[in-house]
Amino acid sequence: MEGQLAPRARTCLVCGNTSKGSVSAQLQVCRSCEAAIPWIRNVQCARCGRHERCPDCTRREETYFVQNRSCVRYDEQMKSWLALYKYRGKESLKRVLGNMLVHAYHLHRLALEQEAWPKPDQAYMTFVPLSEERYGERGFNQAEQMAVEVSRLTGIPVLPLLRRTRHTAKQSFKGRADRLDDMQGVFELIPEAVSQLLSYTCTQRTHLYIVDDVYTTGSTLNECARVIRKSLPVQVFGLTFAR
Repeated sequence: MEGQLAPRARTCLVCGNTSKGSVSAQLQVCRSCEAAIPWIRNVQCARCGRHERCPDCTRREETYFVQNRSCVRYDEQMKSWLALYKYRGKESLKRVLGNMLVHAYHLHRLALEQEAWPKPDQAYMTFVPLSEERYGERGFNQAEQMAVEVSRLTGIPVLPLLRRTRHTAKQSFKGRADRLDDMQGVFELIPEAVSQLLSYTCTQRTHLYIVDDVYTTGSTLNECARVIRKSLPVQVFGLTFAR
């Protein structure tokens, strides 16, 4: 129709490509970037959600979370996306990664249905906190931002529940044993949040999803779950972007 405005071309939030019809309205990435996503569809490790056999889960002495599910394999492409987001300040990627993380949430639901788990009366979402030093460097917590995005898409409320008691060096530079040692005593519960959650968990079956960006050995998630379950009668699940 004459005078009608032409539809706006969408821009890929990852590579910046702009082309009508070539950018997914759901993920807001171009078809080329979308095709490169290494989705995890066939879970091989029921505990950590890995797409292949997992040696870490068989070696862990005690696990405090029910299961973890990740949406993608941690390959070079996903590593570069996270680097753009976390280290180069491209915060618009929270919409992409948060939307993708819904896939991991559905993997959780599928696994629980197959195991005939009773449905929870209530579900909450929280996230792995950053130290003040790391937050000051970055200016945001990627896990918190992704949790907010998943909450917006699933309707599960977000509750900040944990804080760090001390700063730790980047876990990506450490071996498995050092990661386990480094995580001891690094988290504590926020008392006000505990009081709020206790008012529900005393009478209702509650699931709690902990959001983080990468699951490597599971030491961070396991320590978070351990601290939470010491004080709260909840079932803890990991919801991570990459595995």
